[in-house]
Amino acid sequence: MRILLADDHPLFRDGIKSLLQARGMEVVGEANDGLEALEKTRQLQPDVVLMDIRMPRCSGLEATRLIKAEFPQVKIVILTVSDDDRDLFDAIKSGAQGYLLKNLKAEEFFDLLTSAARGEAVISRELAGKILEEFARTHGGQRPREVLEEELTEREKEVLQLVAGGATNKEIATSLGISENTVKFHMKNILDKLHLRNRAEAVAYAARKGLLRPPDS
Repeated sequence: MRILLADDHPLFRDGIKSLLQARGMEVVGEANDGLEALEKTRQLQPDVVLMDIRMPRCSGLEATRLIKAEFPQVKIVILTVSDDDRDLFDAIKSGAQGYLLKNLKAEEFFDLLTSAARGEAVISRELAGKILEEFARTHGGQRPREVLEEELTEREKEVLQLVAGGATNKEIATSLGISENTVKFHMKNILDKLHLRNRAEAVAYAARKGLLRPPDS
């Protein structure tokens, strides 16, 4: 995995770089702002860009849009202190593969980063839970609308809700007693029915539109 770090705090970049290198991952370059991240992506062709949001000259969200437009194969994972839902939704709309908070423990960070590199959409559990809490508060006790353009099956709803809770494909497979390939099959069907690009978009869309039930207490 070849990684580009984009963050305007050199001390933070140094810390993340040391952690990544200790795990055998190659940090091919560093950027201090969004425009430099775009330039370094052009030069270095990384597999993954770890992108902060608040940066000078060009924000991480704008840089994500620019990079994905030019290099759709590059996976961008937002790594930020912002737990604002609007930043999350904007990141997903911009094409980010994941949205992680900087308060993650190292093991969880590496697990999610590896999942993102494999093509899975990843969101910090803390933030995924916050989305569902906001959904529950907004909709109160009302039963949400469940009919999509094509209605999801019960199994697809189960998979989508586990994804909304931040579960990886492996964790979903274990929870439902199915294979990871079956999870991927269900996710493909969900995305097709929702007409979305990735599963992070599906979760954000469903939460905003009231298509998910919050987990039972």
